[in-house]
Amino acid sequence: QVQLVESGGGLVQAGGSLRLSCAPSARTDSLYGMGWFRQAPEKEREFVAAISWSGNRDVYADPVKGRFTIAIDAAKSAVHLQMDSLKPEDTAVYYCAADTSGLWITARATQSGTYEYWGQGTQVTVSS
Repeated sequence: QVQLVESGGGLVQAGGSLRLSCAPSARTDSLYGMGWFRQAPEKEREFVAAISWSGNRDVYADPVKGRFTIAIDAAKSAVHLQMDSLKPEDTAVYYCAADTSGLWITARATQSGTYEYWGQGTQVTVSS
């Protein structure tokens, strides 16, 4: 129904930057929140960052706070994740997720079960 296409992943040296993008295929008036999650090999998927479509609310996981920035690009109907000062422990597959619940609750935005639609992921590899 709603397809999410991620892009921007790649290989970067520690301390470098990458910018991930996610473009929903559906009308954005039905979307209320967008999130980024990541999953490293043999680890559970973890929350990274989330933002409301209005751009007025956002939340970050502690390990990325101050280094990553999530933003809505209204002109392109997309969400971006700017990742700076990357560390080897940031290496993972990053997934974009869309929430169509119609209600933003910060505590729920950090939980994977909140999101109805998911992208297929983009690989981010940070070398030391």
